[in-house]
Amino acid sequence: MTTIAVIDYDMGNLHSACKGLQTAGATTVITDRVSDIERADGVVLPGVGAFDPAMEHLRSRHLIEPIRRIARSGKPFLGICVGLQVLFEGSEEGKEPGLGIFPGMVRRFKPEPGLTIPHMGWNQLQLAQPDCPLWHDIPAGAWVYFVHSFYAHPADPAINAATITHGSQTVAAAVRQGNLMAVQFHPEKSSTAGLQILSNFVSYVRQTEAVAV
Repeated sequence: MTTIAVIDYDMGNLHSACKGLQTAGATTVITDRVSDIERADGVVLPGVGAFDPAMEHLRSRHLIEPIRRIARSGKPFLGICVGLQVLFEGSEEGKEPGLGIFPGMVRRFKPEPGLTIPHMGWNQLQLAQPDCPLWHDIPAGAWVYFVHSFYAHPADPAINAATITHGSQTVAAAVRQGNLMAVQFHPEKSSTAGLQILSNFVSYVRQTEAVAV
């Protein structure tokens, strides 16, 4: 049975993401125990809220170094929303350093006439890495659901797996480098496309298990 650890650090409702993973056939474990995360076949780092509290909660649970180690170990890893942002070096939203797994910063949307901030609602994905495991059976232009005022700005744009356009600004909607994947949108709120993306992550975890065996 494929087991996915969903990291619990008091930053959002974890159960919606778990439900999508379970629908795809995974067993989920909501946990802040390093031993559980290390034993799992895959890891999900969700998050809702602000950057600094997210990092403070991770630090208080002594999870910063374990997450860095596990993310770099080759284990399938998926960040969601703030769980994407904390993978970077820092954010204009606060002062805390991020995990620094991806070089780059999290930036604030620049105000412009007619632009709504936060970016809230449905937007269309522009797939920058069509071979990303998350995009199996996801068409170009798929609609997914966002709630954010800040976006990741990778130092290396080649890690952008998908982008969206908001006003005149085109920004990262998802990033991927090897086993590390993260999305700014909420797949658990993104209807059929979101459930397919979570199912694709579970399939990727299973494939990785099979290769390891």
